[in-house]
Amino acid sequence: MVSKNQIKWITSLQLKKYRLEHQLFIAEGVKVIQELLQSNFVLEDLFATEEVFNSFSVKNKTVVTEAEMKKITALSSASSCLAVFQMPKETKSSNKGLIVALDDIRDPGNLGTIIRLCDWFGIEQIICSKETVDVFNPKVVQATMGSIARVNIQYLDIKEFILNSNLPIFGTFMDGQNIYSEDLPADGIIVFGNEANGISAEIEKLVTNRIAIPRFGKLKKTESLNVATATAIILSEFCRRF
Repeated sequence: MVSKNQIKWITSLQLKKYRLEHQLFIAEGVKVIQELLQSNFVLEDLFATEEVFNSFSVKNKTVVTEAEMKKITALSSASSCLAVFQMPKETKSSNKGLIVALDDIRDPGNLGTIIRLCDWFGIEQIICSKETVDVFNPKVVQATMGSIARVNIQYLDIKEFILNSNLPIFGTFMDGQNIYSEDLPADGIIVFGNEANGISAEIEKLVTNRIAIPRFGKLKKTESLNVATATAIILSEFCRRF
């Protein structure tokens, strides 16, 4: 059974203000929670319905009803389990390999999918602008499907990070060079911009290599690709070269 105080505490973590204050975040769903339990993330508490309660071999767990899960879930449809984890300590950023830089990504689903894509393609580091949606937003955590535990994600001043780097800077633009005919290095920073406005003018000035995914349709009238879709295509093209 979950108490009223616990309900209040758990639901408060849906807000960034309280996540930062308590240095805690929530994760939902068996797959996501099991992935995080196998990582270096530290479990604070776990709440699960009888259906999946015995799936978790941890001490600090509480059985709850489906009605109670509906009171603590951050999702539109309540899962069968919810866990509270401690936020991990940030690790230092690297200046080698392929690095993904996200300039003002606002949609939680997009950020979560991009993190999952980076995990898939072996990209170990993501740099996020301060305006990018919080990585510990429950919807972001859900969309990562556990990949949040395997990718180093930092919130930095992207401009400052780029200026202090000696890596080539790739930016995605509609008028960029065809990515399929470009020489792509094993080390570099790939910048992806805001869903509606693209890469900001300030960051665009720092881009040394403008790239684009060509349109193959006969009419070529499609305005743009979803940023997560574009990330998948671009990372695939970079990574297949090596």
